[in-house]
Amino acid sequence: MSSHLIACTPAHGHVIPLLQVARHLIERGDEVTFLTSARYAHRVAGTGARFVALPAAADVDLDDADGAFPERVGLTGTAALRFDMSNLFVRPGVAQLAAVRTVLAERRIDTVLAEPLFLGAALLQQVPRRERPPVIALGIFPLGVRSRDAAPFGLGVTPMSGPIGRLRNVVLRTVAERVIFRRVQEEADALATRETGSGLGGFILDWAGRADAYVQFTVPEFEYPRSDLPPTVHFAGPLPGASSAHALPEWWSDLDAGAPVVHVTQGTIANSDFSQLLLPTIDALRDSDVLVVASTGGRPVGDIASDLPANARIAEYLPYDLLLAKTDVMVTNGGYGGVQQALAHETPLVVAGRTEDKVEVCARVGWSGAGIDLRTQTPGAPTIRAAVHRVLNEPSFRANASRIGGALQAADAWQTLDRVIDAAALQRTTLA
Repeated sequence: MSSHLIACTPAHGHVIPLLQVARHLIERGDEVTFLTSARYAHRVAGTGARFVALPAAADVDLDDADGAFPERVGLTGTAALRFDMSNLFVRPGVAQLAAVRTVLAERRIDTVLAEPLFLGAALLQQVPRRERPPVIALGIFPLGVRSRDAAPFGLGVTPMSGPIGRLRNVVLRTVAERVIFRRVQEEADALATRETGSGLGGFILDWAGRADAYVQFTVPEFEYPRSDLPPTVHFAGPLPGASSAHALPEWWSDLDAGAPVVHVTQGTIANSDFSQLLLPTIDALRDSDVLVVASTGGRPVGDIASDLPANARIAEYLPYDLLLAKTDVMVTNGGYGGVQQALAHETPLVVAGRTEDKVEVCARVGWSGAGIDLRTQTPGAPTIRAAVHRVLNEPSFRANASRIGGALQAADAWQTLDRVIDAAALQRTTLA
């Protein structure tokens, strides 16, 4: 039996997949301590893990960043990126590291598992190897490993082959590291030096690629090729989708009436403004020979249900394990888990997302040929209509979704995670 510390920033989209990891490790007989916000204490308890609360200085509600930082409102472009990296990522790192060190002082921990936004793990990584457990990054959003073959993470720029492409990547990386994020990097290096005696050892957004191991929850078919990929990176396939516990809506049998099914969702977090994608999609397809199925991600259906066209259906939640098997096209703002669930069912996509990691998810959908990236957060109805009909009518999108879906179906995330964790825990025992 091994003992693990899972460390996670206070964001719903980060905590939920790591709760799956905690549950799996406990089911296999390991001990798990879970460090995150007190807001998730009851969810952690439900897995059987031991809960430890982040200190107040690190407990920023990333799902309501504007509420936590009113000065953030109105920022756009590089100014918004710099603000987020400094306030949401870098500055909580000191308190995160202190909390991790407290856990390590209280009990033996064989591995520290963290998602790439948890800077406390990046700081711990700088401590000499014999003085700490192995640090394993869990890739719950697109791979952010530095590479000569890929543009810097966060720009949504797809690969360009050959010497010109590599030159472009060098230029973009130089601008990102030495111009746009220079002061953020200096702040992070100064913080790391003060806390661990050395800087971060590289660009802040690339730290997970320097971890002792990096388990990426996707397959190579849905990731940019990198000729210089570190051997520490392990593709595990997607985290298993949860079986549905939601009751079927009364209109469920309409899915089998013969019309192509188009599912639209803005996920469970970025769904406060349905005018961004959900409502334009319903409007775009109201006169089409398709059935539009919308999910509000838990938000009240309210007035939307009273103004639906005849070819639209809506519910707060829908059973994805059943719905996606009947879906011909999924329209989404690009949540990593939902996109991979669609692809695992060989469903092509139309994606429209530009915030957080969604710009990178959407870029990969377009690059892979499994769908169309609309390259905007707020597409108009004509744009959506043209994209949906193109995906429905051009076989290449379904073929590419099926190609990636086959790889996703064949992967075993838990088997890969277990292998990496067990090897790291054994190394920890050898060094002890």
